Order: sequence, then structure tokens, then C-alpha cells
Amino acid sequence: MTEVGESRDSKQATKRARDGRNPVSRLFGSLGLFISQILDELRKVVRPTRSELWNYTIVVIVFVTVMMAFVSGLDFGFSKLVGLVFGNGG
Repeated sequence: MTEVGESRDSKQATKRARDGRNPVSRLFGSLGLFISQILDELRKVVRPTRSELWNYTIVVIVFVTVMMAFVSGLDFGFSKLVGLVFGNGG
């Protein structure tokens, strides 16, 4: 167990010696790198055309409507079944 702790400490000490900058400049450097990587990834994004966006919107609206009708039908059916089983008369 001691070796694991020593090896981790020695790795951290080596990293600190290699990176002689102060913590504040490392923080801002890391933030700058993070933001530049975000912007690089955003440049790779393929945005849909107006017609594709319209088609996707219609598909989502139709799917949600169908699922709402399905769940409403199940709810209605189960409520009638529960009413019959527990003597509400349905």
C-alpha cells in the first residue's frame, strides 16, 4: 500500500516540477483550452436545413400525439377495469 501512495505522490511532484507555472495561470490556461475545444466541437456540428427542421418538428409532434392517445387509452381502459373489479360499476 505504501508504494501506491508514494508513486502517486511522486507523479504529482513530477507534474508540478514539469509545470512550473503558478496555479492561477494554469487555471486560466485550462479554461482557455476548454473553451477552444468547445468551439472546435461546435464547428463540427451539422445544422439542419429549414425543410429538415420542419420535417423533424412534424415527426415529433405526430409521435407525441400518438403516444398521448395511446397512454390516454390505457388510462381509460385501466380506470374502467379498476372500476369493475372494485365495484364502482365502470
